[in-house]
Amino acid sequence: MRLLKSNCCSSLGRVRWANLGDHAAAPGRGPGGATLPLFEAGPVARTFDTPAFRGMTFHEVRARTIINRVPPASRMAFRWTINPYRGCSHACTYCFARNTHTYLDLDAGLDFNSQIVVKVNAAELAGRELAAPRWQGEHVAMGTNVDCYQRAEGRYRLMPGIIAALRDAANPFSILTKGTLILRDLDLLAAAAEVTDVGLNVSVGCTETELWRSVEPGTPSPQRRLEACAAITGRGLRCGVLMAPVLPFLTDSPGQLAATVREIAAAGPAHVTPIVLHLRPGAREWYLRWLGEQHPRLVPRYRELYGTGAYAPRGYQRHITEQVRQLAERHGVGRAGPAQARRLPRPGRAGAGTGGRATAIQPATARQPATVSQDVQLSLL
Repeated sequence: MRLLKSNCCSSLGRVRWANLGDHAAAPGRGPGGATLPLFEAGPVARTFDTPAFRGMTFHEVRARTIINRVPPASRMAFRWTINPYRGCSHACTYCFARNTHTYLDLDAGLDFNSQIVVKVNAAELAGRELAAPRWQGEHVAMGTNVDCYQRAEGRYRLMPGIIAALRDAANPFSILTKGTLILRDLDLLAAAAEVTDVGLNVSVGCTETELWRSVEPGTPSPQRRLEACAAITGRGLRCGVLMAPVLPFLTDSPGQLAATVREIAAAGPAHVTPIVLHLRPGAREWYLRWLGEQHPRLVPRYRELYGTGAYAPRGYQRHITEQVRQLAERHGVGRAGPAQARRLPRPGRAGAGTGGRATAIQPATARQPATVSQDVQLSLL
């Protein structure tokens, strides 16, 4: 078993997803001798008993690849992602990525919040795969599964190496985050934006303090996220805000939408794009459990609105989107569609890192259709 160094006291623990450990098979092999698709060798779990990470376990693994292809059938606005972590200490009750933890024999609830898989060789792999002759320089999205600037990033510092690799390859990329730690990497992001297209977005669904503490307990406050947006903009980088998710019957009243857009506008974002909550398996059970504990009277209304599906009716989504569009216009905020929201427009130059192909990007103030496809919603949360 490869033993990864720790700079604080820790204890080794037995990894619960036993089929990935070297006690189950040879390094890099699964049961029956099959090659493991995700990891090179058995992972090492370290349980940190420190004030900063008490109650959390980091599973440090060496990944086999780091640039992941989005399934071809998807209509997402991009084809490739980089996810240096699995699981997320932000602990958002609604996170759609929760169910992916069950693939590792971990649960979609507390394990997702506290059992974090760390791909310690992410930066090394990014440099290697971006330099491979077969790589075509396509846009790479980050923060689309779990947040790449969650608390673990403060310890492992994987993002600087990943951003540097993308910069060196002049490869276009985007980042969506709730983490203010992105400000640590502003110099790198500015350098990357000199050579390629960079899309930056922070996620702020509402600005009510009590609700934020309940539904997103591990995240920086909405106000701190908006301060991060203002700081990014102050460096000359365009940053948008995903107003996501809008929670039915909790953050969707006209007054609440108006208050949230007003605070978002004060941060000077390039655009604001609302996304209504969706409840996929894993997230659905965890969110409805939270709802039953905190707002039990709303459970029947949610079941009526969502039925057995993952999405609110399209009419409801359009109603929210149109309200936010009008509010953003009133406050002078530009609005981009989901694909444009993930890129930094660079007028007058062909798309760097895209094989010389120009990328058509509309100005942030251009009006886009109000509807947002369900697959694109998955790409933005």
